[in-house]
Amino acid sequence: MAAFHREEVLSVRHWTDRLFSFTTTRAAGLRFSNGHFTMIGLMAEGRPLLRAYSIASANHADHLEFLSIKVPGGPLTSRLRHIGAGDAILVGRKPTGTLVTDYLLPGRRLYLLATGTGLAPFLSVIRDPGTYERFETVVLVHGVRQIAELAYRDALSGGLARDPLLGEMIAQGLVYLPAVTREPFERQGRIPALLASGQIARDAGMPPLSAETDRIMICGSPGLNRDLARLLEPMGFAEGNTSVPGSYVVERAFVDG
Repeated sequence: MAAFHREEVLSVRHWTDRLFSFTTTRAAGLRFSNGHFTMIGLMAEGRPLLRAYSIASANHADHLEFLSIKVPGGPLTSRLRHIGAGDAILVGRKPTGTLVTDYLLPGRRLYLLATGTGLAPFLSVIRDPGTYERFETVVLVHGVRQIAELAYRDALSGGLARDPLLGEMIAQGLVYLPAVTREPFERQGRIPALLASGQIARDAGMPPLSAETDRIMICGSPGLNRDLARLLEPMGFAEGNTSVPGSYVVERAFVDG
């Protein structure tokens, strides 16, 4: 088990019958960049049962936070959904991933496009002072099926702006645009369609999307990744990675149960 820290669950919040988040202790030696994911899991029948999870807490926080779906019959989430304060959880010692601002070319605006639990890494990115030093405006778009699935909506709609350390940066630099697909809502539809129509830029009060000035991070389903790549690349956007920075980056690690 040298590859993992054994952490203690501090709190659990069930947002819906399909969605929950939880916080844990954080080993003093754990280091990560905002936007990284790591392996987490539980011991099951004497063996570690693990999946990749993005870290929702900022790298300067003294705890860790994760956002999870509840997959019916999922090997891990069917167990994880029952955790409570005081329970033990395994957390990988080597976080990694591509949703790090260092892997983007310089730009003026940063668009964070997430569906479902893909919001998690961006909760970390928006609480990084360096994000607002690199970009004039950060536009966070969170797409879900139903309104109740808009986890952290209150915090993102204004609560974070009261943070004693980052509140001023967030109030001046962050634009939060929730979107819903299956219920009437102020912003209705899938993210690729909203982006293609120009609605996201208009709602954010920004000029039309441009590969010259805008940078994009994407975290969601394989279908979202594919659809956005098909939209962005003809516009001149090029995907970056841990070796070569680009005008957009995608995370391809997903929780599948």
